[in-house]
Amino acid sequence: RYHSNYGIMASQATAPEGTKLTITLPDDFHHHFRDGPSTANVLEHATQQFGRCIAMPNLRPPVTTTEMALEYRQRILSSLPKELPHGSFEPLMTLYLTDNTSPDEIKKAFATGHIKACKYYPAGATTNSDAGVTDVKKTYPALRAMEEIGMVLCIHSEVSTPGIDIFDREPVFIEEIIKPLVKDMPKLKIVMEHISTKEAVDYVMSAPDNVKASITCHHLLYNRNALLVGGIKPHFYCLPILKRETHREALLGAATSGSNKFFLGTDSAPHAVEVKEAACGCAGAYTAHCAVQLYAEAFDSMGALDKLEAFCSFHGADHYQLPRNTQQITLEKKSWIVPKRYSFGISQLVPIRAGESVAWSIVSN
Repeated sequence: RYHSNYGIMASQATAPEGTKLTITLPDDFHHHFRDGPSTANVLEHATQQFGRCIAMPNLRPPVTTTEMALEYRQRILSSLPKELPHGSFEPLMTLYLTDNTSPDEIKKAFATGHIKACKYYPAGATTNSDAGVTDVKKTYPALRAMEEIGMVLCIHSEVSTPGIDIFDREPVFIEEIIKPLVKDMPKLKIVMEHISTKEAVDYVMSAPDNVKASITCHHLLYNRNALLVGGIKPHFYCLPILKRETHREALLGAATSGSNKFFLGTDSAPHAVEVKEAACGCAGAYTAHCAVQLYAEAFDSMGALDKLEAFCSFHGADHYQLPRNTQQITLEKKSWIVPKRYSFGISQLVPIRAGESVAWSIVSN
C-alpha cells in the first residue's frame, strides 16, 4: 500500500476495473445548496446520487425561523431539475441556532415535519457563521426542547476562540463544549459534523449512542499536503481544514469499520471561482458532482466496499429516524475525467478533481 503527498491511498486489495456494485440510494446529511440561480446548478449534481439532503442554513440572512426554513425549502423545490433520476428528491431543512432561539420556535419547526435538525455554528467558525452561538449555555433552553422532542443537533465542532491553532480547534471543542453538553443532555441526538481528527474518532467511538458523526469524502481522501504542497491550492481549503495523514487514516478506519456511529455527510460547499481564487478565499470544497464515487474510492482503498452501502445509505437515515430509501444506484469501477469547471449561477466553480480522473462512475439509477 502506498500514499501520495496528497494522502490518497491505494491497496493491492482494490477491486478490479469493471467491478459493479449496486447499493441503496444514499442520502447526504450535510449539503450546501446556496440560494438563488446557483441552487439549480448544485441540484443537477446532488439529485444524481442522493435521495435526500440536509440543507445547511448558513445563508445571508441565516435561516433562523420556521417560516424562513419553509420558504427556503420551497425555493429549493422550485429549482429541481424537471426530470429527477430517482423519481423524487427531498431537501431536509434545518434551523440556524443562535443565542436567542426559543423552545417554542424549536417545537414549531419540528412540528412541520420538514425541519429535521438545528445547526450549531460557533460564531465566526466558518462561512456565514457570524450570527452563530457565542456561548453554548445560552442555547440550553432550545437544546432541552430538542432533547424532549427528539430533534437532531448538528454541530460544527470547532472552537472559534482567537489564539487556538486552526489545527487544534476540533479537539479543543470536544473538551470544552461536547463533553459537558453530552453530560448535561444525555438524550439529545447529536451529529458531530465533518469530523477531521483522530481525537474526534476516538471520542465518538467512546461516546453514548446518541452521539454520532458525519465524515466528508475529501477528509477521507486528502491530507493537508493537498492544500499546501507545491503552492496554495484554494479549492482544497475547507473548514475543518485538512489535517495530518495520521488523522486521515483514523477517519478512513472509522468510516470503513462498519460502525453505525459514522455516516455520509459531504459538506459539499460551492463558491464562485473568483471568491475561491482570491487573496482571502472562502472555505469550502465542492464534491456534489462525484461524492458517492469518491467515497467508493476511499472504501475501495481499504478493501471495504462491502461496508459502503451502510455508511452511505443506512446509518444516517437510522440516526435521523427516517425510512431507508428503496431506490438503488449502481456504481462501476470505470474512470472518467471531471470537467475543469461547472456552471454556478452567473459564474463558475472549480470542483474537487477538476481536470483529473475519478475511479468510479454511477452507471445506472
